[in-house]
Amino acid sequence: MLMDPSVNQQTYIEDCEVCCNPIEIQTQFENDGLTGFQATEIGQ
Repeated sequence: MLMDPSVNQQTYIEDCEVCCNPIEIQTQFENDGLTGFQATEIGQ
């Protein structure tokens, strides 16, 4: 999974690389460092 630290807060949906089910990804960056990450299963 690639994340873009040039955007401070991001929320997007991506298919899981293992099971192909959709997951919601939330990331937070400060000074190009990852300070928050959450992955939530969608559906199921």
